Amino acid sequence: MKLSQLRHWVFDMDGTLTLAVHDFPAIKRALSIPQDDDILSHLASLPAEQAAAKHAWLLEHERELAVASRPATGAVELVRDLAARGYRLGILTRNALELAHVTLQAIGIADCFAVEDVLGRDEAPPKPDPGGLLKLAQAWNVEPAQMVMVGDYRFDLACGKAAGTHTVLVNLPQNPWPELTDWHAKDCVALRRMLTANAPPA
Repeated sequence: MKLSQLRHWVFDMDGTLTLAVHDFPAIKRALSIPQDDDILSHLASLPAEQAAAKHAWLLEHERELAVASRPATGAVELVRDLAARGYRLGILTRNALELAHVTLQAIGIADCFAVEDVLGRDEAPPKPDPGGLLKLAQAWNVEPAQMVMVGDYRFDLACGKAAGTHTVLVNLPQNPWPELTDWHAKDCVALRRMLTANAPPA
């Protein structure tokens, strides 16, 4: 299937549609999380009161980042092009839902996404769990094979593969996860060019 034939696109947000600004090692130090641990998985393993306090700190830290979000190279143009084509667009992020909306407003593309098509970490199991993509597939009444998951990290790609969607890796010069990736573009400018060129999978 060619890229342009896929009319249901789901994007990761931070580092995909925005410039990556999260300093995850610093966040882990601030929250006393081992550097080898996943932040959300670690917080989920804590006693409720302790987890709530750390989630509150994380939310406020991420709120500051969301307000100051800047779009990744070519991201605004890509999303607006897809919206103009009539494609259905969604967001699946490990960030909080309210901050996803703040971020989309900050980079100027909130109008391209239906409110209900933006899923945060409390609306679906965090990636790489495929639950969020399957939830969108059901809401959109499409098979996962008719969807594409776009992201900048292994979790995004593994989520797509587990759900049965196509996958696109963006914003990395090389592809370290070829077994998880159907298409690879160095940035959203290149991805938009591939869409216009009707690119087949790699």
